[in-house]
Amino acid sequence: MCGMADFLVTGGAGFIGSNFVRHVVATTDATVTVLDKLTYAGSRESLAGLAENRVTLVRGDICDAELVNQLMPDHQVVVHFAAESHNDASLSDPTPFVRTNLVGTFELLEAVRRHGTRFHHVSTDEVYGDLELDDPARFTERTPYDPSSPYSSTKAGSDLLVRAWVRSFGVRATISNCSNNYGPYQRVEKFIPRQITNIIDGVRPKLYGAGRNVRDWIHVADHSAAVLRIIDQGRLGETYLIGADGEKSNQEVIEAILALMGQPADAYDQVSDRPGHDLRYAIDSSKLRSELGWEPQYRDFSTGLQQTIDWYVANEPWWRGQKAATEAKYAVVGR
Repeated sequence: MCGMADFLVTGGAGFIGSNFVRHVVATTDATVTVLDKLTYAGSRESLAGLAENRVTLVRGDICDAELVNQLMPDHQVVVHFAAESHNDASLSDPTPFVRTNLVGTFELLEAVRRHGTRFHHVSTDEVYGDLELDDPARFTERTPYDPSSPYSSTKAGSDLLVRAWVRSFGVRATISNCSNNYGPYQRVEKFIPRQITNIIDGVRPKLYGAGRNVRDWIHVADHSAAVLRIIDQGRLGETYLIGADGEKSNQEVIEAILALMGQPADAYDQVSDRPGHDLRYAIDSSKLRSELGWEPQYRDFSTGLQQTIDWYVANEPWWRGQKAATEAKYAVVGR
């Protein structure tokens, strides 16, 4: 590539990464190189329509040290979204989670250390484990790590690698841990788009267990804005939690989707619960808000949910090819 690009975004063809790339293109003059392996989780279609003089896609693996080192001198900031992130899949085979989330992060850290490049590491609230349903506490930057799955434990490990490289080698890095994202370009295997696309197809949504498990939902556009704010203004070496006060039980989410799509609130089926299903996540994002002045745009969950439903209705060609295979996999395990 020619000249210096502003951002190297790993995993930028995935759900959250592609939304971040779109946010950067829409709100700045920056140029972006996307480094993505284009596994099942990433697709060229998620970057469709973006100007070629602003966004370049490089198909490659973050574990490829030679490629990562080749790309590094041409970029000012690395934004690291790339991760294996499907909890159920991590229970079936943890191997790719260890490789991508730990070894891949290590290779990126070594590259930014060699070249003095600014680094932002995108992580998850799942590193903190879960909270009791009746616990008034929320996760903060000081909450001890207590991951409960191969996925969350490898993300916790990657966070600790970043902290160690900051302290040991002076890498210029920040970390963000975000709550559950929803919005456009999310694969239909995930909870919210699966329910939306089921209803579009005339199929009743599926609720795990009793549906009491609570997630703290944030629209992906708000996550993107928060990450960019941290890159621009965050203190090096610091961790910022990103959340939008969106605690909802899975039952509440399904009922909200049904209501917005004109269906009866009880038009869903209960299926067997996921193994090791964490009870509750909840984010206290006051540090991000007070230090950096970030506030979520989608404070009202139903507004963000309606925008998401509208996107899936209008963009069926993007998700239709995934749907049959996704449902076939879930049918095997009765979920």
